[in-house]
Amino acid sequence: MEETLIGNGAPGFRPLYRQVKDVLVRRIADGRWQGGQMIPSEFQIAAELSVSQGTVRKALDDMTAENLLVRRQGKGTFVASHDENRILFQFFKLGRDDGQREFPESEVVSVGRTRADPVTQEKLALVAADSVVTIRRLRSLGGERVIAETIVVPAARFPGLERGEVPNNLYGVYAARYGVTVARANERLKAVACPAFAANALGLAVDAPVLSIDRLAYDLDGTPVEWRLSLCRTDQCHYLSDLK
Repeated sequence: MEETLIGNGAPGFRPLYRQVKDVLVRRIADGRWQGGQMIPSEFQIAAELSVSQGTVRKALDDMTAENLLVRRQGKGTFVASHDENRILFQFFKLGRDDGQREFPESEVVSVGRTRADPVTQEKLALVAADSVVTIRRLRSLGGERVIAETIVVPAARFPGLERGEVPNNLYGVYAARYGVTVARANERLKAVACPAFAANALGLAVDAPVLSIDRLAYDLDGTPVEWRLSLCRTDQCHYLSDLK
């Protein structure tokens, strides 16, 4: 497919580096560039798109800041993979009070496919006839259960997800098996009373205070692809956000 950029004087002009960035993000979204793959050099991209290396560098800087690319000194620039280290520091913000950062272990409680209810339809931009896959699991840090989690995804985007093994690293599966890259997520935090199903699993009293993390994750096109509700005990853990 030919990729063209809009000239500086054309109607609807956007900064050239943003146009270059859009072209390169589309290559990841379309699967032309895969997670872990080294991308062409700035010189090669600039020559291909007929722009300056400075323009390409600015586009790549943006993509690196958004964790879509990873620069490795002396090796090149690579498409970011959803490995555990990336997820831990980009998407998983719950840490132990002793300061240890670790990727949580998971126990799958149930996996099933159902029709999307009205709340899920609104969250994931679905219609009443659409089906979703719902995963319920418990997550542990340091051998202690600290999170009761419910994950809902559109069945059409992830066919067969409910029939196979559900691994700990779901974002990696989304990318490797289905070509869906989680580019960003929006989280809403609130203190709530723990419901009975989560209290029993986490060893808490019913209505004990827990932290509710309501996360909506989006792909590279800005389409919502996952709704995740995590109920977290915080007597030994805390939510950490590094503001820069």
